[in-house]
Amino acid sequence: MCSRKHPAFLAWTAVAIGLAVACRASAAEEDAADGRPPNFVIILCDNLGYGDVGCYGSKVHRTPHVDRMAAEGMRFTDFYVSSGVCTPSRASLMTGCYPRRVNMHVSSQGLSVLRPADSKGLHPAEITIAEILRDREYATACIGKWHLGDQPSLLPTRQGFDLYHGVPYSDDMTARPGKPWPPLPLMRGDRVIEAPADRNLLTRRYTDEAIRFITANRARPWFVLLAHAMPGSTQRPFASETFRGKSANGAYGDAVEEIDWSTGRILATLEQLDLDRQTLVLWTSDNGAPRRNPPQGSNRPLGGWGYTTAEGGMRVPCIVRWPGRVPAGTTCRELATTMDLLPTFTRLAGSGPPTDRIIDGKDIWPLLAGEPAARSPHEAFYYYHIAKLQAVRSGRWKLHLSPQRLFDLQTDIGETTNVAADHGEIVRRLEALAERAREDLGDTGRNGKNQRPAGTVPDPKPQRISAN
Repeated sequence: MCSRKHPAFLAWTAVAIGLAVACRASAAEEDAADGRPPNFVIILCDNLGYGDVGCYGSKVHRTPHVDRMAAEGMRFTDFYVSSGVCTPSRASLMTGCYPRRVNMHVSSQGLSVLRPADSKGLHPAEITIAEILRDREYATACIGKWHLGDQPSLLPTRQGFDLYHGVPYSDDMTARPGKPWPPLPLMRGDRVIEAPADRNLLTRRYTDEAIRFITANRARPWFVLLAHAMPGSTQRPFASETFRGKSANGAYGDAVEEIDWSTGRILATLEQLDLDRQTLVLWTSDNGAPRRNPPQGSNRPLGGWGYTTAEGGMRVPCIVRWPGRVPAGTTCRELATTMDLLPTFTRLAGSGPPTDRIIDGKDIWPLLAGEPAARSPHEAFYYYHIAKLQAVRSGRWKLHLSPQRLFDLQTDIGETTNVAADHGEIVRRLEALAERAREDLGDTGRNGKNQRPAGTVPDPKPQRISAN
């Protein structure tokens, strides 16, 4: 359930509760019916951990703007991405589906993420959140890291975005021994405008581009996916000169603090343009912080690291702010996922998810609106790594399948104590849920009956600056 942080907010009256339940459409939907649908901003960090910002417990990173978002909005404690690595995670955000559903759980080389000039990408026939919103006359922009196909027919401009400006894959995918990759391309639309991209300037450039887009489209509804490259996949993250060497946590902390600065600029722009109360801003990460030596990011108090199916790999920070709509100063402890953004945002825009295909995400507006009786719409959540189903969660219980281990996430967030021997009935129930996922989505060596194909491009070419 979603709860207030402060006792003063707990004074719900019976009348207010009745109105909240009866008026399920909500003021947000009334705005949409009047032709004033909300704007949406998704701020997506790369490889940032659960414990890397102040409102989630960080003591080494200064994040006043993100912390302000939490104070003025809702902080989720049990928010998940669909994968501990970036390509499948991002595919789910765009489509509202598990990665295996859309065949984006593995690259054409059998790897966990796409590499430069991969022949594979998100299928053009998939319906993305951007396409649905654009059909509702939204202006749409993807700014930053894409990582769902770098070939022309697979780029964001072919998946519902009017504007694309960013790097098409991870910032660490640069030429090295055994990896004859091109210089890291910074793109505008389907053209490379700089190579190699200056990674120190990416956060600042992306922020400026987002502000330009918001300002230019302030008179109409718009959607911005601001997908930061940082803290990123390199051993030494990047930041502009203003932030370099200024944090208490080395280059990683510098990058985190610059993302916080970027967040502050976005919020300030919304206020200056009088768009604050018309805009839902969601701030999250594509997966948890990976293990580094020495450590950089933190997933505390979760157990495990990014690139895995431990809680630290797939449970991420999530803050949602929408003044007057999402109740301020609240914490939601119900399970929600990035797959839920497509059905939720498109419904708020006056449309909804596609009805001609399976969509795994659910409408979580009751959670966001702080409805007192709202509960997670997910009976189960599945943890896949590449092709393999490794764990399943239902309610408070998480079952790792091989070796079999059961954790009570309500009392053991760090996954330290295996209680399978004490809860045989729960183990059997979660095993049955896992088998249902295998039939539907598949598992290692086994196709699911409801999977869809990825996009493929014959003879893919690296993205380079054109001579023309």
